[in-house]
Amino acid sequence: MERSAKKSLHIRCNSLPSSPHPLLSQFQDHLQRLKDSEATRISLSSSSISQNLIGLLDLHDYADKLFQLPTIQQAFAQECSDKCVDVLLEGSLALLDICSTAQDCLLQSKESIHMVHSVIRRKGADTEFTVEGGKYLASRKKMKKAIRKALGNLKGKKSDLIVSSSNNDNEALSILGMLKEAEAVTVRSLESLLLFVSHSKGQSKQNRWSIISKLMQPDRINCDSQEDTNEFVKMDTTLQSVVSHKPLYVENFHSHVENLEICIEDLEVAVEHLSRKLIKARVSLLNIFSH
Repeated sequence: MERSAKKSLHIRCNSLPSSPHPLLSQFQDHLQRLKDSEATRISLSSSSISQNLIGLLDLHDYADKLFQLPTIQQAFAQECSDKCVDVLLEGSLALLDICSTAQDCLLQSKESIHMVHSVIRRKGADTEFTVEGGKYLASRKKMKKAIRKALGNLKGKKSDLIVSSSNNDNEALSILGMLKEAEAVTVRSLESLLLFVSHSKGQSKQNRWSIISKLMQPDRINCDSQEDTNEFVKMDTTLQSVVSHKPLYVENFHSHVENLEICIEDLEVAVEHLSRKLIKARVSLLNIFSH
């Protein structure tokens, strides 16, 4: 399919009834709230990302409910062009691919940190601890490379996601525009998740040692403005200290490992639920276009 066809999304559809279904307003309002939240977000944290993923669950739940409406099904099945069908189905597949990448990264992180945690539970395993710390950092390096590749692939698709739903007299076309905007919001949210996991922006040496200083002073962390420091960054920085044979308070480190495990678990559950929602919506679309 030509890229220009995807960008413009010129399709022919009959207008839907003049009085829109309440679900449509709910979908539009929720989409706008997510866009507003995205615009006002100051920084990324595990809690903000989890909250955003939960918002996406509701958004795609509304979308799937829209697909069940007879008026929507009739308009899509009878009047939407092949270009429209291809764009929607390719978009849903792209979202599932990104979810799969995020799930793989989180699973790999969970398995790697589990190995580190199992070692620190055993006393007198300093050498093994250092070895496992090195393995963890090596796996993180490999993961960051995979995430950079995935993010690079996203750049070529973002232009395909820009479709306006405003100032459109054709209500069916307006719905399609909103679906593409929902897709774009979802892509950006998953992109933020991957950036959070990889911490792709990096840090200066001074900042890394600043974090280590705070890790060794837990009372200070509670009062510090850096309270939401990326859990993956904490672990990377602390294990770099271990591998480099720098001083480390192992008791505090144990809590940092547990915090990262909780962080990974929360994100993993949210992405899994989102993936299921996306699969359900894709099945609904396939059913509409196959009849």
